[in-house]
Amino acid sequence: MSQITAGAVKALRDRTGAGMMDCKRALIEAEGDTERAIDLLRKAGAAKAAKRVARTVSEGTIQVAMQDGSASMVEVLSETDFVARSDAFEAFSKGLARRMLDLPAGDGETLEGHAILGLAGGGEIESGLNELRVQVGENVQVGRAVRYDLGAGGGFASYVHFGNRIGVLVEISDAGDAALEAARGIAMHAAATNPQGVSPDDIPAELVERERALLTEQALEEGKPPSITEKIVSGRMRKFFEENALLWQSYVRDPDRKVKDLLGDVGQDVAVRRFVRFEVGG
Repeated sequence: MSQITAGAVKALRDRTGAGMMDCKRALIEAEGDTERAIDLLRKAGAAKAAKRVARTVSEGTIQVAMQDGSASMVEVLSETDFVARSDAFEAFSKGLARRMLDLPAGDGETLEGHAILGLAGGGEIESGLNELRVQVGENVQVGRAVRYDLGAGGGFASYVHFGNRIGVLVEISDAGDAALEAARGIAMHAAATNPQGVSPDDIPAELVERERALLTEQALEEGKPPSITEKIVSGRMRKFFEENALLWQSYVRDPDRKVKDLLGDVGQDVAVRRFVRFEVGG
């Protein structure tokens, strides 16, 4: 058997991303045959990756991509922040965001990782995911993803918070510079405030009813007369909507104004059509 040189080990590592000792062992077992060593590393890596899948993933990144009237946002999860900040992890995450622009996903539908991998073309993503697990030595998972297809006359804006742990994608009804600038500010605002819907009507009904029931119970426990309980609850529900409906919230950059006032500055017909907010692990 030919001697396994340090150069051969390094070349194999550069091609596979596997550890130096793993590369050396594979080359020894393959008797110096690089292609056979690659096959051995893949088999070993697949077995290790399968064991890692059960490990908890609580770190990760949010990435956004936009192109030709579509926009996507993805969440990719890892075990540690160290891996989440690695070049390989970032490259995979950005690639997945771009890939979502072409996958047959429903417009505006937030898909969990297993559903994304089950789409036509998802097998290629899963192969890349397994290769990444081998390279970084951790459990890596696709958390969720969404794609928006742009409506007539509209535009997209996004904001990804420092550290790539929170991302917001916004569709606005106007593609002018002023509208898009406002939309970017609103995306940043939503990253900070986590609104539950664009307007009170968009907040999930079960969340609204649960809050209303709680406030009613609190008013009765305070000994308020039933005749005025409804009025008290209505006032407190307004505060709930001001805290949870995007357009009713106080704008983070100017708390004396509402988000809807910001849109009014651009034009009376300018509207936020929809938004989505991802937070790593959220």
